[in-house]
This record gives sequence, structure tokens and C-alpha cells, in this order.
Amino acid sequence: MGEAIAESRFHERDFVEFFRRLRMETDLLHRWLEEGVLASGETTIGLEIEGWLVGKGCAPLPVNEQFLALVKNPLVVEELGKCNIELNVSPQKLSGSGLRVMQEELGGIWQECKKTAGLLGAEALLIGILPTLQLHDLRKENMTPTQRYAALDDQIGRMRRRQPHLIEITGEEDLRFMHEGVMVEAATTSLQLHLQVSPAQAAHFYNIALLVSAPLVAASGNSPFLFGHSLWDETRIPLFEQALAVDGVSAPEDYRVTFGTGFLTDSIAECFQENMQKYAIVLPVVWSDGPERMHHLRLHNGTVWRWNRPLIGFDAEGCPHVRIEHRVMSAGPTILDSMANAAFFFGLMYGLAGDLFTDPLLPPVPISFAQTRANFYAAAQHGLRALLMWGKKTPVNARELLLKELLPLAREALVAREIDNADIDLLLGIVEDRVRSGRTGAVWQRACAAHCDGDLRMMTQLYCSFQKSGAPVHEWGI
Repeated sequence: MGEAIAESRFHERDFVEFFRRLRMETDLLHRWLEEGVLASGETTIGLEIEGWLVGKGCAPLPVNEQFLALVKNPLVVEELGKCNIELNVSPQKLSGSGLRVMQEELGGIWQECKKTAGLLGAEALLIGILPTLQLHDLRKENMTPTQRYAALDDQIGRMRRRQPHLIEITGEEDLRFMHEGVMVEAATTSLQLHLQVSPAQAAHFYNIALLVSAPLVAASGNSPFLFGHSLWDETRIPLFEQALAVDGVSAPEDYRVTFGTGFLTDSIAECFQENMQKYAIVLPVVWSDGPERMHHLRLHNGTVWRWNRPLIGFDAEGCPHVRIEHRVMSAGPTILDSMANAAFFFGLMYGLAGDLFTDPLLPPVPISFAQTRANFYAAAQHGLRALLMWGKKTPVNARELLLKELLPLAREALVAREIDNADIDLLLGIVEDRVRSGRTGAVWQRACAAHCDGDLRMMTQLYCSFQKSGAPVHEWGI
């Protein structure tokens, strides 16, 4: 979805030709994996984080076009909503000072964004779902005007037969509303982590990413409110899944925003094969390049929003590689919190990898995919209060699992990768203190909202003030 496209209206012949090329590129990917064509170099990590532009009373402010014209940084780009921006950082090696360099670059870009927002009378804010958001803020007029977003909105509307779509979330409170188009997706700003892996190990790492999604969501929830309703600790999860659902699809495993349908059993190509066979083409943009550029496979993959999504990318020399994109966590509450979440993810991925060549696709924890998926939704709804299955006959409390098993495992893995000890202590220490205190972003938001007698505007203003301090959320007052 990241590639610019030139059209927003399509004909039947476009779908036919796109599918022909998609099938050709999917077959080529299978051959590349069999023949060892894809890069197998040193582990590389990356990060994207989405933010909000807000104005008076922390209401969303649709000024990202003016903002981007002022910031002039190629690492800061538009997002679906005019109220949203996305920050990117340079890839780093998962070793030595890599995490610290990433943190410093991200922090510098964020300060640049905050300064630029100030020139427009706005604030830049990192939060999963903006608590002051109203349904009318998600009208089509507030969509960033690009061909890519116009085409996505038009094609999803076509698949829904131009009918309003029902979104229904049951949590601490219940919420039902009708909406047209895709702008609801703009409400769900996230932290997206990238891990480049060896193609031979990619399926194993993908399975691990599925496994760790639940504990990571439990430790990082930051989206409890939508349109004034208190719902899940990570309301982004059900909202995003339903925002892009289409006619005739009611089961979450069949949504285009999906946790998936199972562990991989052979190679990462299974995801791309499933994309081709299961998901209708949304954007049939046809390129004239040869199949080795993978344009059609990559675009179609970009319209299947797996919470853990495999990506085929190309390095500066044009060599293809495989990355795992982990999309389950909210943005914020601070840059430091987000970097701590990133360090925890990378540590868990390698901590659970084990001996990849003993049985490379054996799940590292003996639970089924159904239990893994159930863990994910339990963690999204209940956060640190969730009960998770983790290799035992009885479920374990998420906080206990994180503190006793997963944080020590992640620490050992980062030490083994020779990450600087001070960086490990700082970043994993933040996650540990957050979990011990029980104060995630979602928990803080609910407590602060109660203190403010339910005034979400006041709560969001306090959130913004604490975020400016840079202190991680577990140190915030009420």
C-alpha cells in the first residue's frame, strides 16, 4: 500500500491482468525461496509510528498537508486521515548501539514534528485512538487527497455495494455505529516494527510473532476510548478489523485485517499464497515491470492487513529480502515507551527462536493456534488482567507471565545479541516497571478520566502535558 498509484477507477480487464501477474509473482517467490535468492544478511530492524495533529481542546485538526509542506522531512509522511502523520526511522542492526541510535533518531524527528505543529497552532500527539475523536471527524472530507486512498475508499465501497457498514464493539461499555468508506481506519494509529530475517527462518519467526502478540498487547494497551465509550484496553484491534470488513464476511479470521488462519508449516510463501487464493483484489494497478520487482504481490499484500505481516522488500542494491512487520501495538504514550515496546518485541522474537535448525517450525510454546488467537483478543480486551494460555493446562495471568518468564527471556536474548547493557536496562526496565505498577496507557487513561469526572477532553490535555515531559507512562500522576 505504500507505493504511489496513478489511478483510482478500474475496469474488469484490470482485475484479470492484475491476477495474472499476481499469480506469476507468487510462483516466482516460491522459486526464490527454494533457490535461496533472497538476502540472508545481518539482522536489521526498523520502525514506523503514527501520530495525531490536534488543535484546541485536543480535538483532531485536519492539517497534515500544511504540516508536511513545512516539515519537509522525507521520513515524515501522510497517513489516511488529514489529522494523521507517520514517522519513519533509518534501518539499524540489532546489535551494539542499534536501539539507542534508533531512539535518538526517532526522538529528534518527533521534536521536529512538535515544533512544526506549533507553527500551525497545533500539537503533535502519540496515542492509539484519540479520546476526543468524534464520528464526524472521520468523514470523507478529512481523507488525505491521494489517488491511493481515493482508490482504496472507492473499491471497499464497491465491495460493500455502496451501503453503510455496521461496526459493533462490546467491552466495558457497548458501541454500535454505521459508517461509510474506510476513514474509520484513520482512528487506529499504531507502532509498526520491522524485523528482517533469513528466508529460511522467516516462517519460524512469523509463528513466534503470532505467539508474542498477546503478551505485547497486554503490556502496551493505549486505546481504551472511542467516541466517549470505554471499550477494550486496545480498542484499535476490533475497530481496525471491522473498519475494512466487506460484505459476506462476519468471522474475524476472514477479515482483511486479520490475526491469520494458522501457524505456517513450510515457508513464508504460504501467507502470499493465501493472499492470492483467499482475498479479492482491491487495487488492480498494473505495472509494466517484470515479475522480479514484485509490484503486484506487494500491493496485494498491502491490502491484507495481517497483525503480523510478512513483507518482501528490496535493499539499496536491489536484492530482495523478507521482513516481519509487527502491527499490534498502539503509538505512545511516549517515545520512550514506544522504544521500550520495540526492544521487548525484538528480544522476545529472539528469546523464543531457540535452535532454529532443530525443528524450525515447531511452535516454541506448546499451545495451539486457536489458543494463540484467543490469547490475542483476551489481551486486547483486558490488558494486564488477561488470562493467557502458555504451555500449561490452566491459564496464567498476563502480568505474572510477563514478569516471571518473558521479560527475563527477552533480556537474555538482547544480551546474547550484544545490545549495549545500558540500553537493555533502560528499555526493558521501563516495560518491567510498567507491568509491575499495572499502569499501561489504557489504565492511566481510564484512571485519569475517572478523576476528571469523565471529561475526556481534560484527560487528553493532561495526557498531552505528561507526554511532553518525556517520562514513561508508569511515572505519570493522575
